[in-house]
Amino acid sequence: MIRSPARGASVLPAVLFLAAVAALAVFPQFVKKPYVLHMGVMLFLAVIQGQAWNVIGGYAGQYSVGHAAYFGVGAYTATMLLELAHVPPWWGLLAGMAAAVLLSLVIGAITFRLRGPYFVLASIAVAEIIRLGALYWKDFTRGAEGFLLSTIPTLHLFGWEIEFLTKRTFYFAGLVLAAAVIVVTFAVERSKLGYYFQAIREDQDAAHSLGIDLALYKSIALAISAAFTAAAGGFFALFVKFIDPNIAFGLDVSVQIVLVCIIGGIGTILGPVVG
Repeated sequence: MIRSPARGASVLPAVLFLAAVAALAVFPQFVKKPYVLHMGVMLFLAVIQGQAWNVIGGYAGQYSVGHAAYFGVGAYTATMLLELAHVPPWWGLLAGMAAAVLLSLVIGAITFRLRGPYFVLASIAVAEIIRLGALYWKDFTRGAEGFLLSTIPTLHLFGWEIEFLTKRTFYFAGLVLAAAVIVVTFAVERSKLGYYFQAIREDQDAAHSLGIDLALYKSIALAISAAFTAAAGGFFALFVKFIDPNIAFGLDVSVQIVLVCIIGGIGTILGPVVG
């Protein structure tokens, strides 16, 4: 007989999570040095990227080392829409996530036919092709010159006017985004979708024999992962206010994303946070 987990066991993680978010929200009140807040923003970015990769690599077992493609797409979409079309960056983030999802469907259709080290190499190759394309397509991406953001408009939210002029504002925005990604990842992990991902990770052939559509669920996992990674890319571009192909699409971006999960623990919610 399978027993459901005790009520306290399911409530405790939520309580600890809310306590951690509350503590991080209060933290800036006791900090005056911008550098500390800067490190906090970079921490939240690492958490977002780690959780994003964890969906496809940790749960679905597809070790992509080409996530710089989605990071760069999110960064360039948000930046170009703001700088060239004056589209507010919060809409640019959503557009970047949508573009990354579409790109992931194309990449997945090509690379998911491969397994193991062949899939890893294919993911690296695709990201590198996109980096070189962005570097040499100067009429569209400005090439190595990159984009330098001049200003970020004020966000009007429920009567509040939020100005992105200080690191404190980016700190809170990063905290909200990181917390949202963790919540969504937790929901995916505990859903039927998450169980399908884990079944594919453990044994693809066995999962297929049980009626799980490998191509479909791999594509869904990659789409979720790409959307989160693009959100991190767009947020990063708004924070540093400058991007070029080597910064946004570089192989080091993909490696750093993977290392966050490897160091902290693959296939767990807490792993990317610790990593």
